Amino acid sequence: MDQEDPRTRILDAAEELFYGQGVQAVGMDAVRAASGLTMRRLYQHFPSKGELVEAYLLRRDGRWRASLAVYVSRAGGTPGEQLLAVFDWLGRWFAEPGFRGCAFVNSLGELGASSPAVVAAARHHKEQFGSYLAGLTEAAGAPPATAVHLALLAEGAITSAAVHGDPTAAADAREAARLLLDATTPAR
Repeated sequence: MDQEDPRTRILDAAEELFYGQGVQAVGMDAVRAASGLTMRRLYQHFPSKGELVEAYLLRRDGRWRASLAVYVSRAGGTPGEQLLAVFDWLGRWFAEPGFRGCAFVNSLGELGASSPAVVAAARHHKEQFGSYLAGLTEAAGAPPATAVHLALLAEGAITSAAVHGDPTAAADAREAARLLLDATTPAR
């Protein structure tokens, strides 16, 4: 049997199941089976499904944002080009097998206000993404409001790609972002 950390095994199983099938559709027994651990061990690490959902979302947030930041940093170029690289990364994500849209919006849609932890995790994720875009926007010399507009373009692309199953939403949003940056930044 795999000697990987039990908590990691549980979170890996939960992420695959919750993101792929939905939080409400997946019971703790399914997570137990997918992780290969006993129910006792599962509950030692996560005493409730709510705590597991929260941990899954917080870990996903960190991994998602880190992957984006690494991609953008490796893309190099001017700050404006780095902003556009955000949309290139989104396009790659949208084209991945099993893409189901934003895990935070999906979880919030399923659990809504009944789970303050999910609401907090979703807000945290969106705020952190917005802050990341704000930093890139400032470096590009665009007005601060441009970051809000770019975040809306990205969020719309995520939703469109999930609803329509079409990763080209990222390229369309990228073009809109380019036009916005051209209009708001001095000689990029």
